[in-house]
Amino acid sequence: MVKPFTFKLEKVLGYREQLEEQAKAALLRAKAARDAQAEKVADMEARLTEHLAGEGASRKSANDMWLWRQYREALEQDISVARLTLNQLELKLQRCRAQAVERSKDKKLLEKLKTTQARKHHEEESAREEKENDEMATLRYEPQDI
Repeated sequence: MVKPFTFKLEKVLGYREQLEEQAKAALLRAKAARDAQAEKVADMEARLTEHLAGEGASRKSANDMWLWRQYREALEQDISVARLTLNQLELKLQRCRAQAVERSKDKKLLEKLKTTQARKHHEEESAREEKENDEMATLRYEPQDI
């Protein structure tokens, strides 16, 4: 009777799979946050470009020029802060990506170990069964002494 294969590190493999899923989820969240921030930066830059294009209309009075300049400076400041945030999100995305790759490697290593052990178990069981069959055949067909 062939014994079924049991992988002794099955719980560890399950845990590694769980860690990999968590890392993938964190990667997706980081990517979504980075994409949202990149869109925000692009929107601010578009508003600044649009504002700079309307510079001629602001030359009606000194107050208009002052307001125009204040708005431009505020937009530029907001853009620089948003770019810093974007850079931080890029770094976080890279860390999450590296962690996801590492966790995936850990899981694949255990899966490979499981496959190797299962193959070895199957080969050992086949050899044991073949040996038993050979012994039975030898005993059954032994020449009878008369």
